[in-house]
Amino acid sequence: MRGGRGLARLLEDHIAEWSERTGIAVEVWALPKREVPPAVANNVFATVREALDNVARHSGARVVSIALTVGRSGLRLTVSDAGRGFLPGTTGRGLVAMAAYFAEIGGRLTVNPVPGAGTTVSGFVPAEALAR
Repeated sequence: MRGGRGLARLLEDHIAEWSERTGIAVEVWALPKREVPPAVANNVFATVREALDNVARHSGARVVSIALTVGRSGLRLTVSDAGRGFLPGTTGRGLVAMAAYFAEIGGRLTVNPVPGAGTTVSGFVPAEALAR
């Protein structure tokens, strides 16, 4: 996969198909306007795919919001829903996989669940990791 706009187009296509299939609306607040390395694009895409799958499987949310930006400080990803949430400290295959995808590209990922109020997945990859 090419990075940047290639990633944005891939995400747009996946999000549209996922929303159609699940009936869950997606608010896209931002997608990258510039290129990122293929490894970063692949792992960010895999993270978004896993986050959306978790929303569909577990959250009960009717809407999910996504923002993905690339700026001077690096790449930032947020996937947020207002579904069921879960107890902090809970872990599962999907959460472990998402953290691993970001760690593999020099980034970090946090998951902030709020029982009864939703979950926010936030990822950051510093600019120096994007230059590899």
